[in-house]
Amino acid sequence: MRLVRSFTVVGVLLLMTVAGCDQPVERSGEPAARSAFTHDISADQSGYYRPLTPVRSGDWTLSHLFIGQAAEFSAWEAGERIAGLAPAMLEFEDAARVRTRVVPSRYTVTDTTIRFTGRSADLGEVTFDGRLDPDALATARRNLGDEGAVVTGTLKVGGRTISGVQLRWWAGD
Repeated sequence: MRLVRSFTVVGVLLLMTVAGCDQPVERSGEPAARSAFTHDISADQSGYYRPLTPVRSGDWTLSHLFIGQAAEFSAWEAGERIAGLAPAMLEFEDAARVRTRVVPSRYTVTDTTIRFTGRSADLGEVTFDGRLDPDALATARRNLGDEGAVVTGTLKVGGRTISGVQLRWWAGD
């Protein structure tokens, strides 16, 4: 029994290390409401989507939109959460390079659509409604990043609407 417990502890620590986070996994015990969190993706969309040109709202600049892998969406929708992390997130930074992450209160991610709503103490309500171009994404992934837009959409931060936001795919560090 002690050996089983040891393997369980090692497994949890390994999961936390791989996740790059020292926060414990929170299990709510209840799956997320299907209407609030949905994904239907047939290809890997994971990565960071960074603006082609700066996207600013007040003192804040959009750093990136993060999209995780299908397994991360399934886990989130089943109620498994790591504090401050989600399979779809937006991150902003201010002039002092202070970052704020916006986790979703709802999202819909498909092969061609990324819709996101969240709230931040710094920014208020944040929404993104974007169209993903699967062909452009496939090209960017083949080239390990491409300078062309793969997502085009509208970002709302607080009361401000920014149309024509263009994001390129980036694999990350």
